[in-house]
Amino acid sequence: MLLFAGDPHGAFEPINRAADEMRPDGVVLLGDFDLDVPLDQALNAPARQVAWWIHGNHDCDRDFWHDRLFQSELADRSLHGRVVELGGYRVAGLGGVFREKVWHPDTGVRFASRRQFLYSMGRGNKWRGGLPLKQRASLWWEDYERLWGKRADILVTHEAPSCHRHGFKVLDELAEAMGARMIVHGHHHEDYQSELASGIRVIGVGLAGVTSDAGQVIVPGRVSTRRRPA
Repeated sequence: MLLFAGDPHGAFEPINRAADEMRPDGVVLLGDFDLDVPLDQALNAPARQVAWWIHGNHDCDRDFWHDRLFQSELADRSLHGRVVELGGYRVAGLGGVFREKVWHPDTGVRFASRRQFLYSMGRGNKWRGGLPLKQRASLWWEDYERLWGKRADILVTHEAPSCHRHGFKVLDELAEAMGARMIVHGHHHEDYQSELASGIRVIGVGLAGVTSDAGQVIVPGRVSTRRRPA
């Protein structure tokens, strides 16, 4: 059994409690962590041992949020741009969000790769000698293209596919190309289930909510989040 955790935004008690009670084969966190401590410290032992994650847009809002995720002891558990075997499923991940400065389905691809983006930008705009912090949470064509040639049963994304009112058909197309039977996403803080015309099942997981691979809402998403630091 797999559990999918919606954007925690600092609230890790629901996924810790669910993992402790249900002992799943895998826990997949869908981004936007707002970490006060490194991710490995935010999770209890049952969740930490089986945790995988993708990043969301807010994980690169602040340098300390970035570091507490990408430099945590679970840094190598990122699913972004890869496929791993979890609980009998092949699970693929695509973190981040579409941005017009990089790639947005409504306006097209401006930069297919990070290398192209870096080549075009001024030296003063770099963060730690590389991409600007914000753009490290952008959705890049090169990652999408890399997944296109792989096979997966489940595609987890931060952005939503087209069945959501703020979703994107390019994610439907990626899931179809990979042979996925299910898409699970966060970002919009909504618990819902739908189905694409292709028959692919879609699960949206609510704010700090937890849903199983069978679609059972273990912990409903919250209505509001805590006050964030200024």
